[in-house]
Amino acid sequence: MSLYGLLRTGVAGMNAQSTKLSTIGDNVANADTTGYKRASTEFSSLVLANGKNSYNSGSVTTSVRYAVTEQGAMTYTTSSTDLAIQGDGFFVVTDPNGQPFLTRAGSFTRDGDTGNLVNAAGFTLMGYDISQGAAAGTLNGYANLVPIDVSAMNMQASPSTSGIFTANLPADAAAVGAAVLPSTNSALASYTAKSSLVVYDDLGSEVVLDIYFSKMASGDWEAAVYNQADGSPGTSFSYLAAPLLTQTLAFDASGNLTSAGTMDIPVPNGQTVSLDISKMTQLATDYTPLTATVDGSTASLVSDIEIGQDGIVQAVYENGSKANAFRIPIADVPSPDKLKPLAGNVYQTTLDSGDLTVGFPTEGGMGSLISGALEQSNVDLATEFTEMIVAQRSYTGNSKVFQTGSELLDTLMNLKR
Repeated sequence: MSLYGLLRTGVAGMNAQSTKLSTIGDNVANADTTGYKRASTEFSSLVLANGKNSYNSGSVTTSVRYAVTEQGAMTYTTSSTDLAIQGDGFFVVTDPNGQPFLTRAGSFTRDGDTGNLVNAAGFTLMGYDISQGAAAGTLNGYANLVPIDVSAMNMQASPSTSGIFTANLPADAAAVGAAVLPSTNSALASYTAKSSLVVYDDLGSEVVLDIYFSKMASGDWEAAVYNQADGSPGTSFSYLAAPLLTQTLAFDASGNLTSAGTMDIPVPNGQTVSLDISKMTQLATDYTPLTATVDGSTASLVSDIEIGQDGIVQAVYENGSKANAFRIPIADVPSPDKLKPLAGNVYQTTLDSGDLTVGFPTEGGMGSLISGALEQSNVDLATEFTEMIVAQRSYTGNSKVFQTGSELLDTLMNLKR
């Protein structure tokens, strides 16, 4: 029995070393594969029961482990859609059939047919559509995830909803009579100062607002806002429509505004713009506009995509405006090294890996998201070649064991002859 056991042990040893050489071969072949995690072969002995004066050779078995939790080196690129995770977690991707998987391979580019972000293996990056109110996410599953569709961001108009206007009104200006205040919309209307602001309606069209400031008495002013498109050519007054807003401004003895700090202006065919005027002053100097900013934009094409460390995907439009479109989540499991690796450098959860948790970058122990970077494989070629030499020698040694056992068995069989 010992000679047969010797043969069995030699075969088991060669099989074990073959497995090790196979993992080494995969590691070397994928040394430049983005996000690839090194595989290693672990050996375990199988010992048979032995008598006092005899020994039955056992065997050896192997198990393959994947260094999924071992971080690969970062390389930086010029593409904002190349993504890497620094720390724990995985991207959620789907195959063409919509089956979800996990991956660290973040070399995403825009697909010409669908507009989705796909990586080199053809898997589609998934995220939450902020415009649909799904940015909160689902903690323990893939619900509400949709493909990151770049084409869906095109030609978007943003109506104005807020702004800031700051100016100094001249304290020594003459008062305007009540009968000729701009709010009367009289052809003889008079005013102390005037400014115009560009805002945007729901379709992204420009609307020019004429804002008139008229001193009524010491510390009291009237603000009247008109749509410039309703003005009479060359004279403004009278306008073809009533003012969009009339509001009284009050100032204290130090020239600080004491009345309401906002002007809520309804934009024709648009939203109500909340204009912050809390920093307005009334001092003894000329009318001086200091700050005039309003949000919103005209309809424009996407010129670029920006992805923040928090996973927010922003569309950058040709007119310089930005809009949040998607948010990329990060998924993780308690034991990433127990995930099941599949073709395409993706992973599938198993009973050993533990339950899935979905969160956002830098939150709840998740890693941070880096745009314009890729995580390289964690394969060290020098180590792999060293292990290859060791495995080769061990394989040769086991083959010698088998050869010796075979020769001894032949000798035993020849005794009969």
